[in-house]
Amino acid sequence: MANIDVHDAHPVAPSSSVLSSEVMAHLLSPVEQDLLKEYRQLLSNLNTLSAELAKLASVPTPEILDTLRVLERKTAIVFTLLKASVYSIFLQQQLHDDDGALMTAEGEVQ
Repeated sequence: MANIDVHDAHPVAPSSSVLSSEVMAHLLSPVEQDLLKEYRQLLSNLNTLSAELAKLASVPTPEILDTLRVLERKTAIVFTLLKASVYSIFLQQQLHDDDGALMTAEGEVQ
């Protein structure tokens, strides 16, 4: 029994899923050809993603945890340095404000 193509209602042989590009160009509209090209690209991207996920899944868990621990230590150091910098800025601002208040008070006393 032959399959029916919905677009042109012509019978399509069961083995027509693997047609040459010349026959496909004749049977399909340019929009359908572009759509198939996009599906091929999507398939390629999904295969690449699948290979990368398989590669990640093959890495032993302790190795991943060790890498994350190193990253956590580096992040903690950066956070500590950031806090120290912010504290230093606030301290300098407070000293600057105190010096300004002291100069104003000395000016009123004289």
